[in-house]
Amino acid sequence: MSYDDGGRKNHLKGDEDVSVTGGQYDGRGRGVDHEAAHYASGSDETGDFRDIDPNSGVKRGLKTRHLSMMALAGIIGPGLLVGSGGALSAGGPASLIIGFGVIGIIAFSIMQSLGELTTLYPSGGAFTDLGDRFVDKAFGVAVGWNYYIIWFCVLANEYNVISSVLVYWEPKVPLYGWFLIFWTLFLGFQLLGVETFGEAEFWLALIKLVGLVAYFLFSIVYAAGGVKGAPAIGFSYWNDPGAFVDGFKGVASVFVFCSTFYAGVESIAVAATETKNPGVAVPRAIRQVFVRIVVVYMGSAFFFGLTCPSNAEGLQGGSARALRSPMTIALQNAGFENGVHLINAFIFITCLSAVNSSIYIGSRTLLFMAQNSKAPKFLGWTDRRGVPIPAIVFTNLCGALSMMNISTGASKAYGYIVNLSGVSTFLVWGSISFIHIRFRAGWKAQGHSVDELPFKSLWYPYNAYFGLGANIFLAFVQGWSTFAPFVAGDFVDAYILLPLFPIIYIVYKLINKTKIWKAHEMDLQSGRRRDLEEVKEIARASNGEALPWYGQIWHNL
Repeated sequence: MSYDDGGRKNHLKGDEDVSVTGGQYDGRGRGVDHEAAHYASGSDETGDFRDIDPNSGVKRGLKTRHLSMMALAGIIGPGLLVGSGGALSAGGPASLIIGFGVIGIIAFSIMQSLGELTTLYPSGGAFTDLGDRFVDKAFGVAVGWNYYIIWFCVLANEYNVISSVLVYWEPKVPLYGWFLIFWTLFLGFQLLGVETFGEAEFWLALIKLVGLVAYFLFSIVYAAGGVKGAPAIGFSYWNDPGAFVDGFKGVASVFVFCSTFYAGVESIAVAATETKNPGVAVPRAIRQVFVRIVVVYMGSAFFFGLTCPSNAEGLQGGSARALRSPMTIALQNAGFENGVHLINAFIFITCLSAVNSSIYIGSRTLLFMAQNSKAPKFLGWTDRRGVPIPAIVFTNLCGALSMMNISTGASKAYGYIVNLSGVSTFLVWGSISFIHIRFRAGWKAQGHSVDELPFKSLWYPYNAYFGLGANIFLAFVQGWSTFAPFVAGDFVDAYILLPLFPIIYIVYKLINKTKIWKAHEMDLQSGRRRDLEEVKEIARASNGEALPWYGQIWHNL
């Protein structure tokens, strides 16, 4: 592999680094040489206005409002509504706020790094591909597989929950029966294409936001004594049973829960390739993640701890998913005994969104890895509509891990899966910060100015180094609760994936003899493209300036 004067890779015919992924099609049904196309087309800032991405074969069908809503409420599933009950029980209301707050600050840092990278390079593979270019291909492989582990674990958990919800309502159908029904339905829905996914996710995410805000308003009224027949609780649960449970050990145990709840904020980078106008959509989505952190996560942490005692029996011993939600316990304590059905319905809606998003993110991660020789080649194929059928089917099959709850029980299965995905989240987030640091080193070494960047990360380099250090620290401390008393099974579950990252990196590097790129060798040109609706977006921005603030909000959807 060689480089031209601009730092771009020269992929000549016969070059050993060029690989052709068979079965791929462009917008006219012709085969696509992914690696060659990746560096040959769209490698500069000239026009690339094709509906089908020439690098990956996926369709650029997501609208700006789709990505914005994904940033605000995408991926938010029953983990937040139910799993936060386990976190509240383990750490108490103060620990819940600390956990959500600390992970929120880290997530904000990661999104700043990701915003700078993704706005400049809205290319297939997101940070797994950028890990190849700015660090080492072996590093990109390790990041990619750890990221895929997160999503097949999350998917399995969501199938676990959605099946449990339906069994509560209709126990005559066995758990595996509900799983097979929804497995088939979700598979068919995903095969309809990215536009259908984006539209469904937009409305489901909107419902989630409305539902959470409604609960926040109920919590204020309930705590103030505005519910007839229920006493004013105020902050009484912070005094009895108390703000903390089990001291620092309780706080540490909350971190792994919170990392799982936050997992997915980085998914807009994966979706950027399939976005019509990434130059507009990605920066807006990055900014909206801050609203998600403050309103959704911190709001949930505060109001769950305000309205539900951490020693409530249902948080651990509830016979159904909804009965272990702080929302259900609060409603029942306020006198709404049938509140379980309302929360069950809300959990069901969040499940639909979470499963839908998990399959999407997992399949696209596999697709992009397969097209760059990080996964089996057949998973890199898409049809003429830009739908990655093999990657979708394979990812959905991984959801069968949820059936472990038949033998272990739904609660234990949830705990196992949360621990597996939690440590991988820290590893991937830390990798994003490291990739950003490496990118800036290459950007400076090759004579570029920060003013050339379309999106500038706040407080660089402090933000990026903070994200790297914090995630490494949390990857080690998240299993703190397993040390005293020492529980071998829980310890293995908490830390088994920690050595996986270096193992993948070292093994792939030794076998393929990959190279760590020096700053002046990095490819800084390929993967950049212009918005499909560039003229329209400029006109919208210009016209929107004359509208009142509420008109501008609607205008920007």
